[in-house]
Amino acid sequence: MRWLQAVEKLRAERRPGVLVTLVAVRGHAPRDAGAKMVVADQDTWDSIGGGNVEATSVARARAMLSSGDQAPTTFSLDLSDKAQGEHGVQCCGGEVTVLLEPLAVHPAVAIFGVGHVGLELARILARHDLDLHLIDSRTGQLGDDVLAPITDADARVHVHHEAVLPELVLAELPPGTHVLVMTHDHAEDVALLDAALRAGHLGPVGVIGSSAKWARFRKTLVGDGHEPAAVDSIVTPIGLSFLSGKDPATIAVSVAAALLQSFAEESAAAPARREAST
Repeated sequence: MRWLQAVEKLRAERRPGVLVTLVAVRGHAPRDAGAKMVVADQDTWDSIGGGNVEATSVARARAMLSSGDQAPTTFSLDLSDKAQGEHGVQCCGGEVTVLLEPLAVHPAVAIFGVGHVGLELARILARHDLDLHLIDSRTGQLGDDVLAPITDADARVHVHHEAVLPELVLAELPPGTHVLVMTHDHAEDVALLDAALRAGHLGPVGVIGSSAKWARFRKTLVGDGHEPAAVDSIVTPIGLSFLSGKDPATIAVSVAAALLQSFAEESAAAPARREAST
């Protein structure tokens, strides 16, 4: 797999990585300036020439991944037979400068129910660099005319037109996706929450609605065999508690702001989670 495909693969899987580039070559080297490779925690793709240059780059890239450092950095290596490298001698005779650029894990959000609030929320989130999944079981609700306001999105928008059974889409979502349930049908809402609790790979799950609606949903989910603690992990009401109002645009602003806050907290905590998993 070439480096550009690897970048796309890591983004789709919401995995961190580092893009490694030979930015300067003086004299002889295994690859010319501009050669690239991608490094993840357990994988590498493409090559900048092998040997000490590549091994050192991989080691330093993985150190960046472990620390969570998001600042690009460069280093230079002498490829003469008199230079003892970290991973052996590479006696091509030249010198190279390597750039390490962290590839951030982009947030992913799935909106189930693109009604008045869902569409307003999609319009806001589309202005951010994230993956946005839009799902609605109603025919025509995801038509080009409805989604026209987000055609110039910064986000990568994934429209799930085939979602006759929206809960089946949950299995297709990348790990850690934030799930927001706001459909037109309370029975559909409960089916989605049930499937989300069983999925195991998703991020926070939230549902829009009143306390009375949630009380009914909670009773149903517990009655269907879910542990009360798991059910109580569902976020409701969604959004910022201090920003009140029932207008769809106001609700959307509140939910979007809460999401952005959650993204920032997840990004700050990511290095500690990676360290704990090693």
